[in-house]
Amino acid sequence: MLNKIYVKIKEFIIKNYKFLVVWLILIFMFFYELPYVIYTPGGIVNLEDRIKVDDTPLKDSGSLNMSYVSLVKGTIPMLLIATIMPNWDILDKDEITIEDESVDELLELEKLYMQSSIDNATILAFTKAKKEITITKNVNNIVFIADEANTDLEIYDEIISVDGITITTIDELKSIINSKNEEDTVKIIVNRNGTEKECSAKVYMTDDGLKIGISFLTTYEYVTDPEIDISTKSSESGSSGGLMLSLAIYNAISDEDITKGRTIVGTGTIDIDGNVGEIDGIKYKLLGAVKNKADIFLCPKENYNEAIEVKNEFDLDIKIYSVATFDEAINLLK
Repeated sequence: MLNKIYVKIKEFIIKNYKFLVVWLILIFMFFYELPYVIYTPGGIVNLEDRIKVDDTPLKDSGSLNMSYVSLVKGTIPMLLIATIMPNWDILDKDEITIEDESVDELLELEKLYMQSSIDNATILAFTKAKKEITITKNVNNIVFIADEANTDLEIYDEIISVDGITITTIDELKSIINSKNEEDTVKIIVNRNGTEKECSAKVYMTDDGLKIGISFLTTYEYVTDPEIDISTKSSESGSSGGLMLSLAIYNAISDEDITKGRTIVGTGTIDIDGNVGEIDGIKYKLLGAVKNKADIFLCPKENYNEAIEVKNEFDLDIKIYSVATFDEAINLLK
């Protein structure tokens, strides 16, 4: 029986080997990734479609939108297309990832940054609109471990305590480390995949003072009144939508419409204190905004000069404003 199956398979391969070779080549071309990624002009997301307050969709005269960059993996067909498409730029993968980190790992980390951005935007907007929000928990996940760190901590570990002291902010961690001496070892309790573990890290001296060589990102759990629901897509990641999300949430829960009938697009990170931070890919985000007929483009002050250069290079018809804080953006739009 097995011999008959083997003979039939062999006959099929002999008769169709050219077809099979072509298919293998095509599969290789479309799925094998070279060490490059491709940046392309992205689009915009109308945040009105993503926010519900007390289960009610928003309806404003204009719109507040976040812009995004499209990132394409460097397969052979996409790289060939990128060589002829205007404003499709090929980057070495090392330019956007750190050593030993894949694009998929980067995207996973960026999803954590997006959740932190959503939390910052929500807390900030409710505070500025003088609406009720109660933070019930801080979650601090490790997002970076320096090469020189001497520790058994891992990326995504949730820090619970350091030397028996519960940690909620990075300043609390810094205070503990600064109370130590070089070569001291600190005990760190973490939550790793649902299991509590005891880890350690050795204190060492840098030009900026004592360190243990880690950074963590804070997300929050909270209760709001009114209730708010913010939806996202599985393909979305990163923190660069924070500014526009904070403006959209504020607009949703306040008594006025800051859009005033305009299509407002922008980009920039936001922290819980309302500071707007620099982002990457301003060219692709601005081109995406113009493609979608935006009236106004908001960007961090650090990205303003580059945005103006792109506007002049492509003779874009759009008003560009730089903002350093949430309050500055609100006052500008009002």
